[in-house]
Amino acid sequence: MIPLKDENVTLSTPILSYSIIASCIVVFLIQISSPGYTSGNLFYSYGVVPASLLGIETLPADLEKIDPYLTLITSMFMHGGWMHLIGNMLYMWIFADNIEDDLGKVKFILFYIASGIAAALTQVYLNVNSTVPMVGASGAISGVLGAYMIRYPRNKVLVLIPLGVFTQLLKIPALFVLGFWFILQFISSAGSTGEGGGVAYGAHIGGFIFGAAVMFFFGNFLIPKKAFFKALTEKGDKKKNPWIQD
Repeated sequence: MIPLKDENVTLSTPILSYSIIASCIVVFLIQISSPGYTSGNLFYSYGVVPASLLGIETLPADLEKIDPYLTLITSMFMHGGWMHLIGNMLYMWIFADNIEDDLGKVKFILFYIASGIAAALTQVYLNVNSTVPMVGASGAISGVLGAYMIRYPRNKVLVLIPLGVFTQLLKIPALFVLGFWFILQFISSAGSTGEGGGVAYGAHIGGFIFGAAVMFFFGNFLIPKKAFFKALTEKGDKKKNPWIQD
């Protein structure tokens, strides 16, 4: 099930969401033009290495470019390959704009970074002795997905469902689209140790739970009251009102 777009309009231009997408693309282009991309050294220098972050292992001097704690930030903008980048940016494009619209610019970027850090620390906790570097925006984006599911569970998402040689386009509530994605992370993580590379399912799970928890417990506090007031004053036009869902 591949999401293509949602039906939730925004009240403002999601400048930060677009900027994050652009930054990830630019960083990736810089990555692939670097000799360290092919050798993997780049990922050790700027990706999160659990054992290094916890001080269990020390990276060679030529690989330790920055403080290990700073890799919690730099790793969010790096990707392992084109498909890794495209997949993450697709989810960012579809779901992040509404959360940015809800929270506002400052709170959104703080939420996004906090989600990424929470996701990375979850993966670190699950693999404390791992020396495999972790990169990608998926942990932070998972936080966005968790927040979106709590905030807009009934909002329709257009998804592409591959059925062998055929495909089907359906509009499905976000609760089922993102809920299915979350469950899939648990199922996939059952067959992954995280020690030999691959997908950091622990980061996906940790980021999603963090984002959902923040929106569930603190959403009313974080989202400006004018958003809720606007919803109350525009009940008569659900199609044009992004705060009311069919």
